[in-house]
Amino acid sequence: MNGRVVAGRYELSALIGQGGMGQVWQGYDHALDRRVAVKLLHPGSAAGSQADGTRRRFLRECRITARIGHPGLVTVYDAGSDGDELHLVMEYVEGADLADHLAEHEPYPWPWAVCVAAQLCGALAAVHAVPVVHRDLKPRNVMVRPDGTVVVLDLGIAAVLDTDTTRLTRTGVPVGSPAYMAPEQAMGGAVGPYTDLYALGTVLYELLTGRAPFDDATALGVLHRHLYEAPVPVRDERPEVPAALAALVDRLLAKDPEERPGSAQEVYGELAPLLPAPGSPGPYAPLDPTRPFRRPHAPWPDRPAASAAPGRRVPDPRGADIAGAVDEAKRLLGEARITQAVDILGGILPVAVAAHGEGSAVVRILRKQYAATLMDDGQYRRALPELRLLADERVAEAGPSDAQAVRYRHEAAQCREQLGEAGAALTEYRALLPYAEDSGDPEQPLEIRLRIAHLLLTLGNHTAARAQLTSLVRDAERSAGPHHHFAQEARQLLATLTTLGVG
Repeated sequence: MNGRVVAGRYELSALIGQGGMGQVWQGYDHALDRRVAVKLLHPGSAAGSQADGTRRRFLRECRITARIGHPGLVTVYDAGSDGDELHLVMEYVEGADLADHLAEHEPYPWPWAVCVAAQLCGALAAVHAVPVVHRDLKPRNVMVRPDGTVVVLDLGIAAVLDTDTTRLTRTGVPVGSPAYMAPEQAMGGAVGPYTDLYALGTVLYELLTGRAPFDDATALGVLHRHLYEAPVPVRDERPEVPAALAALVDRLLAKDPEERPGSAQEVYGELAPLLPAPGSPGPYAPLDPTRPFRRPHAPWPDRPAASAAPGRRVPDPRGADIAGAVDEAKRLLGEARITQAVDILGGILPVAVAAHGEGSAVVRILRKQYAATLMDDGQYRRALPELRLLADERVAEAGPSDAQAVRYRHEAAQCREQLGEAGAALTEYRALLPYAEDSGDPEQPLEIRLRIAHLLLTLGNHTAARAQLTSLVRDAERSAGPHHHFAQEARQLLATLTTLGVG
């Protein structure tokens, strides 16, 4: 394949990695005269609408990833598809992956582990603010550059290839990397920032001890140990590791997501006292992860917790031409230029409110389009207040069982779930379910019950999750037959619970 040109501009020059889903090539960008990394992905043998859905999810995740600017994340340049093959073009990162770096420096100095983890916290904080969940953080997906800076790879790709988190391999194991997989991910529960923090704990444990916290002859055995066993304490393996650092690792590896640190920022705060001070002595060797802290070459200010996305709303150049702005937004959406459409809709909305009033039909239609576009763009934090307004207005007019009111509340609960607020999302879904059952849509209650089961798994209530799934299978089969997709997914989750011996 040497010399092949992808998308008319990226020439493949050297194979640098491959796996079950595809290959990674060093390439050359003809248009901009620079080296790139090109990932060629083969999502499987799906055909028709399923393949089209995978392609759309892939492009959406790549677009979301590309707008996250952080020095600890690989830059995405381009993405697309050619037949059944998807391609992702990224910056080419020089250095060594963290797994090789660890192998070359055993035992890994604990100050190095602290510096790697602190840099990963910075990258994860930027990712979770969007919000995006990496889902597959592991040493092979982390690069250490020659200057010691750490870069996270494959952001967003795991979310596409593992969209159905209950999907099992032939061995009965969820798709992913079992050695670094959080309990809720292993069981097919809802994932969130807490899932990445568990993976960070496994990576930090491996750097400090030289091995992953759990190993076994089979992937299923590894997952079982993640669910039920506590790892050997870090200080049993490395007595020189500071007690505060070992305690942090224990918290990151908590089985219950709510017992883990609340955010990547919080983890960084606990690591900060252990970081080397600027100007402190050190070897400054190549690929030394303490170097950015000892000799910061490009300091940047500490950043507070970011919102889900920049709240910039461009002024409408046509003044109060609301119809013209809406037409322009529709045109942009038709061309998949979603970010520009979001800006136009968000900019014209306050103009419409001023001109027609908050409760007018014009404003409601515009707000509905704005919320839908935000959700399509993955901007759940910005979509949530718009959906709440729409739901409150509709409930006041037509009652809580109105189909449109239920739909708005359902989408608001989905935003909560996507933001990693598992407890709040579960509360909202449960409160909504009785009204969904009265709304006249037979599908929506089944979907809500499935989401409740996912969240119960995430929060560790396996018995309630099993009961929820069992009743869902029965009711879905009775109303729509055994091949109904909600019944099939619920059966898969029940099989996962049985395979892992939980619930």
